Amino acid sequence: MDYYSKDGQLDKITKDVDKTKLAKNEGKEKEELLKIKKPPDEEQKATEIQAWWRGTLVRRALLHAALRACIIQRWWRQRLERRLEERRRAVLASYARPNWAAVTLQSWVRMWRIRQRYCRLLHAVRIIQGYWRWHNCHACGFVQGRYELTANQLGVELEIFLGSQICRITNCIPFQIKN
Repeated sequence: MDYYSKDGQLDKITKDVDKTKLAKNEGKEKEELLKIKKPPDEEQKATEIQAWWRGTLVRRALLHAALRACIIQRWWRQRLERRLEERRRAVLASYARPNWAAVTLQSWVRMWRIRQRYCRLLHAVRIIQGYWRWHNCHACGFVQGRYELTANQLGVELEIFLGSQICRITNCIPFQIKN
């Protein structure tokens, strides 16, 4: 046999193949000489068990691979969902910010106008109360008084003028001082 190769690898392979063929033939001859053969039923059963076991291992490996792929897909989908939710929130925030600013400004303007109206009404009420009190004091009378505060008592003098009548009240109220 003539085989050509650049590094001589092909020649080595063919020599190794020839050696394995010889070894196999010698093994077969020894088996035939010893006449040790397995019954066909045991061999077939062993082959079935081996096939079943190999199938189980392959199915288990495929199941694990499928589960890992499912886990990776679920993680990726969750990541995409989070990104989409973040984008939605950013768009909503960019839309809501000007609206919120406008609503806030409107509420401040409404508050300012209501406060102005309230202040005007309060001023009018004070003017009306002043005239009313002045009218009541001149029509009904007025009260005048003084007080004197000492360390242990309060002295009060009141004069009530009701038209032509005068009522004077003088009272001293002692303080309860604890020792």
